[in-house]
Order: sequence, then structure tokens, then C-alpha cells
Amino acid sequence: MKLSKKSDYALRAMIYLSMNYQRGAVQIKEISAKEKIPQKFLENILLALRKAGILNSKMGLRGGYELARSPDLITLGDVIRVLDGAIAPVNCVSQISYKPCSVEVTCVIRGVMMDVRKAITDVLDTITFADMCKRVKDSLEKKESEVLTYAI
Repeated sequence: MKLSKKSDYALRAMIYLSMNYQRGAVQIKEISAKEKIPQKFLENILLALRKAGILNSKMGLRGGYELARSPDLITLGDVIRVLDGAIAPVNCVSQISYKPCSVEVTCVIRGVMMDVRKAITDVLDTITFADMCKRVKDSLEKKESEVLTYAI
């Protein structure tokens, strides 16, 4: 599995929205500037996530995008599937876009690819955006302590 640029940007935007969850709607131009994501590309990504029910949008002066539900109820896998589709490395092990191959019954590679798919989805479907917020905060705290160590 290779993460597309679209999913990479979507995950970064979702982390930003999750970090600002209590604040409410955030404008696209703010997310674009803070996360260094091209604004037009981001508009398409956020629209896809809104259509999938992951985001809500608000019009008007205080408009923008916000999470449709709490960050602890949205996983990385939820977002990646909206933008990239199936997570499986090959179609014959996909749960979403399954297509049999000609030697599926005797193929030993398929068994390994099923294990790969399971390992990937076990991670992506259990890590939430609340978990990602915690990782961001932990990373910032670590950087602060490193700066303090060097300053002393």
C-alpha cells in the first residue's frame, strides 16, 4: 500500500481539524496555510470527506469545515478509504474491491497478502484522530524539553 498525496494531505488536514475540534469550523485558507497544502487541492479533499459524512461544512463569515463527530470516533482508515479506496495490496484480498485472480485457490501469495492487508487495517482502523492529537502533543512536548536541555 502506498499512501497517495491526496490521503497524505487529508490526514494532515484532519489532524489540524481534530486539534481545533472544540473551536468549531475552520476556514480552508487557514488549514491550507498552516499545513502547506495547495488550497484548490484541499477544497476537493474536504468536499470528498464531507460527502462521506466525516466532515460538516458551514457557510458564511464564520464558515468552514469541522469534524462531523468526535476525533475519537474517526480512524485513519476511514479517511484513507474515502480518498484512495481499498487498502489491500492486491484486489484478490480486498474487502471493498475484491476481484478474483485466475489462480486464487492455489495461490500462496494470496495468503501472505491477506496477512499484509490485515496488519495494515489493524493499525489504520484502530488509530483515531484523538490518538493522532495525542501524538502531536507528545511530539511538541518532547521538542520543548530538547530545546530546554540545549538552553541550559
